[in-house]
Amino acid sequence: SCVHTENSFVLISEIIAVEETEFYKKQRNIGRWQKMAKLHAFTVHYVKKARNHRWRCSNVTFWCADELLCNQWIQALKELLEMQKSRPKQLLVYINPYGGKRQGKRIYEQKVAPLFSLASISTDVVITEHANHAKDNLFEVNIYKYDGVVCVGGDGMFSEVMHGLIGRMQKDSGIDQNNPKASLVQCNIRIGIIPAGSTDCICYSTVGISDPVTSALHIIVGDCQPLDVSSVHHNNTFLKYSVSLLGYGFYGDILKDSEKKRWMGPMRYDYSGFKTFLSHHYYEGTIAYQPAKHTHGSPRDKESCRTGCYICKKSGKQLAEQNKEHGLKHEEGEEEWKVIKGKFLAINAVSMSCACPRSPKGLSPAAHLADGSADLILVRKCSRFDFLRYLVRHTNQDDQFDFPFVDVYRVKCFQFTSKLSEDNESNVMDIGKKHFGQFCRDHPACCCNIVNSTWNCDGETLDSSAIEVRVHCQLIKLFARGIEENCKDEAAHSQSNIEQIL
Repeated sequence: SCVHTENSFVLISEIIAVEETEFYKKQRNIGRWQKMAKLHAFTVHYVKKARNHRWRCSNVTFWCADELLCNQWIQALKELLEMQKSRPKQLLVYINPYGGKRQGKRIYEQKVAPLFSLASISTDVVITEHANHAKDNLFEVNIYKYDGVVCVGGDGMFSEVMHGLIGRMQKDSGIDQNNPKASLVQCNIRIGIIPAGSTDCICYSTVGISDPVTSALHIIVGDCQPLDVSSVHHNNTFLKYSVSLLGYGFYGDILKDSEKKRWMGPMRYDYSGFKTFLSHHYYEGTIAYQPAKHTHGSPRDKESCRTGCYICKKSGKQLAEQNKEHGLKHEEGEEEWKVIKGKFLAINAVSMSCACPRSPKGLSPAAHLADGSADLILVRKCSRFDFLRYLVRHTNQDDQFDFPFVDVYRVKCFQFTSKLSEDNESNVMDIGKKHFGQFCRDHPACCCNIVNSTWNCDGETLDSSAIEVRVHCQLIKLFARGIEENCKDEAAHSQSNIEQIL
């Protein structure tokens, strides 16, 4: 299962392509290089692992004088590559030419397309022309002839493709997305992310780096990472799907303010973040949630989700057995709901760590990609200084939940409502109906006109303050493998092996 010379090797699973190579022995003659007898050679293109989870395409050429032996090697290696059934052969690619720094098309054509061609992957490329172009297109094309869907862009582009793919699967299976209790059909067509946007949080949290070449190589070798998806409903009406952050209060206010300043580019998040911190708005409301009793971890156990995560495997298996026993129906009525009311600066529900270069641990360092749960983080009313202490801990190794005003729970579903929505609309399930509060009357006068915040759903705004959220275990799959453990050690070992081969 590997190509090796002496004590060094390259795994078949990390070989990209094998091709016959023209190779000539040369000798110096009267000040000129002259081609001599032709030797028979083949080149192996393979994954070269570098530091910080970065992958690159490298190659090594093997040669010999025996043509038959050379052809036997080429044939044997190609047959081994054909046996790698998880590798995609045909991909549907959506490119957002407007996202980020408008480099999506160039990044794909210069860095990604040559690698797909080398790996003999055929592609159908769609350049999106307007919002929801990819989402709408996924309802029309024959997606079943593809081994995967690739999006070139940022988190917004991924969200669009995810919504289109999940929606198409439910439509084809006769599932009503507006039913918050519906068991959604799993999407077996994998999604690949080529990062080319302002924010690439999902790529960073599932691969370990936002790098187009690295992501392309993960797609080529056929990696597969299941991913939980949370559905968001309001009064039996489907609103959005989320895979990373659902944030009300601080992160919702940042997004709402930054949307007015898109002309500033990525800097708008810094400006809006500082402005939101100074305003120090807080909101009163009530949260009802069901604990994720099936999961084997907890938000504060410091068990980070890594490649081959045993917590995700156990939780996924346990949930699958439960669903089989219950006939794919949610037995909510028998589950205990816990109700919390209070004044909150931030309410965050994360389905992954939400790590990024500025916050290497993310909002919840021990959140898992595929365990069927979300970490619900409640930051209660506190002083600006205390809130700043909390925010700073996202950038260092200290326990960011070790504050008296911060609570964190691992949940499988939750609901939130505020005074305004309680007055105007019926509560989703009448849980804690009599306990919902209102915006704090003793708040400084400069902020008294604010009644509700906005939900930040993976970087998109949701204006409804009364929502019901449910986690769907391993609903989609990505061309990724999670964050690899001890990447630096592996990189050093791999580099040593390759140097010996060469």
